[in-house]
Amino acid sequence: MPKQKVIALVDCDSFFVSCEQKRNPELKNKPVCVLSNPEGCVISRSKEAKEYGVRMGEPYFMAKKEHPKAIYPVADHEFYSNVSYEVMNVLQDFSPYVQIYSVDEAFVDLTGLQRLYKKDYFELAQMLRQRVLDEVDIPVSIGISSSKTLAKLASDKAKYEQSHIYKINANNIFEELKNTKIEEIWGIGRRLTERMKKNGIITALELVNKSDNWLDKQIGIHGIEMRHELLGEMTSPVINEETTPKSIQNTRAFGIFTSDFNFIKNELNMHIHTSCRKLRRYDTKCMQVGVMLRTKDFRVFYAKEDLKNPSDFELEISKTAIKLLEKIYNPNILYRATGVVLEKIGEQGTEQLSLYTDTQDAEKKRKLTQCFDKLEKKFKKNIIKIGFTK
Repeated sequence: MPKQKVIALVDCDSFFVSCEQKRNPELKNKPVCVLSNPEGCVISRSKEAKEYGVRMGEPYFMAKKEHPKAIYPVADHEFYSNVSYEVMNVLQDFSPYVQIYSVDEAFVDLTGLQRLYKKDYFELAQMLRQRVLDEVDIPVSIGISSSKTLAKLASDKAKYEQSHIYKINANNIFEELKNTKIEEIWGIGRRLTERMKKNGIITALELVNKSDNWLDKQIGIHGIEMRHELLGEMTSPVINEETTPKSIQNTRAFGIFTSDFNFIKNELNMHIHTSCRKLRRYDTKCMQVGVMLRTKDFRVFYAKEDLKNPSDFELEISKTAIKLLEKIYNPNILYRATGVVLEKIGEQGTEQLSLYTDTQDAEKKRKLTQCFDKLEKKFKKNIIKIGFTK
């Protein structure tokens, strides 16, 4: 019988708000609500904002009127992505097995680390939480158990613990399942919740009491795996391989409505630079570029084109992107956002080279992009401005 694993789910607390508080410490212990865009909705709230009564998804114009003392920064997803990268680096330094689940969550296999660090698993979680706080200034909650599903359930409960750590072990699994509603289980959505309740299943314990055969008929293999995961039997191990993205998209609202072509081009170039940096992080190149324009009234115009050769170089991709922008741009229309989509992504070195490929030119581009990335790693993101106009 395989040795039981010990899995932790590390979840950053109110991640977007925590990022804003990291950038501006004066925001700590204040009612902070991050907005999707300057006139958008609340997508992240601090503990103080929740106590103040601000609702998740509340439109800014309503929130500002009802809760004028709250602070409303606009989401900066590029910055949040960079902070996420710092958090994941700490986790990967702590354990050799880390599976990034989302921008603010990751599974960490702690199995055997108690011998390395001379601590029990609860103490390991405390140590890991403190490291993330000390090195990145981001608070996290950690759930510990023997499967991903139970670790996820434990992490949800950890948010309400003073230690921000919660452990579900073999001795308390059934008590936890008895007190867990079916809709609280990771992987069960609204429709499946309704179907389970029609069958008289209200709690997680009632779900695991069903047979594999019954679950297979009602849900399929996913239902069987869910039952065994809830019983503490790991069916999905922590995989620390980062998969290459099939596409990379970068877009953001302007903050103002505009028809200024140079302004829009500058914004597009910024998105191209961010996307190319991500291509290089995964050691990949793209073969197709797409450009999007969203109007004031939310109409979307889009155009795409294949490149002659795969590329991860901003100035090369920008040439094609600006041509596409010119094609869909109308000076008589007010726009609220632009974005770039890079597709047909493949690993570097797998592309077919032409007989006429200028290898010296390619090497110059490679060295230049390496210089970009080194400068931004040493100083800050977007210290390099690519093809910007004034």
